[in-house]
Amino acid sequence: MNGLTIILALVTILSVIGTITSFKEKNIMGIFFAIATLGVFGWFTVMTIVFDGYPH
Repeated sequence: MNGLTIILALVTILSVIGTITSFKEKNIMGIFFAIATLGVFGWFTVMTIVFDGYPH
């Protein structure tokens, strides 16, 4: 499951970048989907780290 943690963390980081970009461009739909992606994948990342441990 350690590979899953890394993939989820990468998607979370990319969604943060997408959220910032959407705010800069004032793209309402982009903001909505970026925040939704950040919430879902961020939550999955945190819960995977909590239950399966940090990859080393």
